[in-house]
Amino acid sequence: MENHVSRLVSGRRAFLKAVLPGGALFCLGGPCLLAAHQVEEKSKEAGLKHKFLKDAGMSFAEVFKFSYANQLRLLRGLEREIGSEKFTAMLKRIIDDLVSKQEAERAKKLGRNDLVAYGQELKNSNSFFQNLLTFEIIEDTPQALEIKVTECLWAKTLCEADAGDLGYVLTCYGDYAAAQAFNPKMRMIRTKTLMQGDDCCNHRYVIEG
Repeated sequence: MENHVSRLVSGRRAFLKAVLPGGALFCLGGPCLLAAHQVEEKSKEAGLKHKFLKDAGMSFAEVFKFSYANQLRLLRGLEREIGSEKFTAMLKRIIDDLVSKQEAERAKKLGRNDLVAYGQELKNSNSFFQNLLTFEIIEDTPQALEIKVTECLWAKTLCEADAGDLGYVLTCYGDYAAAQAFNPKMRMIRTKTLMQGDDCCNHRYVIEG
């Protein structure tokens, strides 16, 4: 089985922008969520009061459910039109390309591509991910980062919608390509995901060579 590590951020307004469908098929998590959060923080600093920045008054769970409802109907329709096998293969190709470009760019902007940089936002106590994931860091060294995720709002939302299969492709599959794009010497090892019905996601990142 394949799997996922985390992606990275806080605030309902940024959250709405980040999880709405189409953002690179969920924006594949971290990079887009983090970018949305940073845009919101800059707007706050500038004192902007645009109506788009008003609090939506929704919980994280409500926003996820609202955001994915129409997206899933659309994707299931495309799956029927194209055929399940061809549709899944197409999504995987697109996702590999998107996450590879995003993570290579993130490493470039950070100016480093080690494991500390890769997991820094996840370990930030103010991170958006603190509201979306329940996790434990099992190992954190320059050579290995292991994270055990026991609750994930993406998995909860999509599995409850009977869409764990799509959820895995959209939000978990790209983790392998993301790790390697961030650092060609990095490899992700994972044998379980919540999205596939397991009791946790056991993401382990190692630097080889």
